[in-house]
Amino acid sequence: MTSIDRYNRSLDYLRVSVTDRCNLRCVYCMPPAGAPARRHEKILSLEQIARLVAAAADLGFHKIRLTGGEPLVRKGIVALVGMLTATPGVDEVTMTTNATLLASYAEPLARAGLRRVNISLDTQQPDRFQRITRLGSLDAAWEGIRAAEAAGLNPLKINVVVVRGVNDGELAEFAALTQDHPWHVRFIEVMPLEGAEDWGPGMPDAGERLMTATEMRGRLAGLGPLLPDPGPKGQGPARYYRLPGAPGTLGFISPMSDHFCESCNRLRLTADGWLRGCLFSDVGVHVKPALDAGADAAELQALIRQAIDAKPEGRPAAMETGVAGRAMSMIGG
Repeated sequence: MTSIDRYNRSLDYLRVSVTDRCNLRCVYCMPPAGAPARRHEKILSLEQIARLVAAAADLGFHKIRLTGGEPLVRKGIVALVGMLTATPGVDEVTMTTNATLLASYAEPLARAGLRRVNISLDTQQPDRFQRITRLGSLDAAWEGIRAAEAAGLNPLKINVVVVRGVNDGELAEFAALTQDHPWHVRFIEVMPLEGAEDWGPGMPDAGERLMTATEMRGRLAGLGPLLPDPGPKGQGPARYYRLPGAPGTLGFISPMSDHFCESCNRLRLTADGWLRGCLFSDVGVHVKPALDAGADAAELQALIRQAIDAKPEGRPAAMETGVAGRAMSMIGG
């Protein structure tokens, strides 16, 4: 079974934010104090997430990605992976993580059935890592990356949010990783989301942060021709290239300069139980009350269909305002 929205897009990908908390405070994702505190009962339980995913799988949502916040701070995350991978109709469960906690989790997650991980890593410089994340250790992130490889969580993707005046001087250094490893480095345009506007002293103003994917490719011209490549398995918004002879690829994700709404195949479930059709839209369906009331699969599927029907054709025209009141960590970006 396949779910088709009003604009004839096939939807098969559900991003599940298991928590809006994180052990880091990345400037583009979270305010310095972190996500607003929420009572435990305001967040979906692991069992509720599993019930919603099972209902969605029957509607054709075969690919599940766990996000946050940082999903590894959620108690019971390994058990949740096991529940989801055992769900009929779910073909793969993957995760996006900052990797700083991954060293001790990679092997248990792989045993539970996690297929692969995307690593958020915006710099290879320790001082800049602390500046961007406000917390954390670059060494811990590299330990997590090595543990993921050893556990077989491949293909390994590294997501780099590129910010002009912050880490745009490291593009070639990141590209070089694909010449030494079979990794897939994806450069992502920074997005204006509310809840994390003030990046603190020494950071560029909002109007100065964006570097487009076209500019990024231009910066890499000195490394050799970028050869178009189909990229790793898995549908997504990146356009992939390969440097001559490189075992890995370079991807460019351009939500600001060249968006990909016409091919979007996803819904998003927030940690507090909202199904949303678009990262940049406040429109959604609140499924937690139904889950709290013990709704059966048919009732949950009716709510999922409502979210599918509410999925907008494209992002709002005025992007400067961002998403009202929601930092990236609260949306599961």
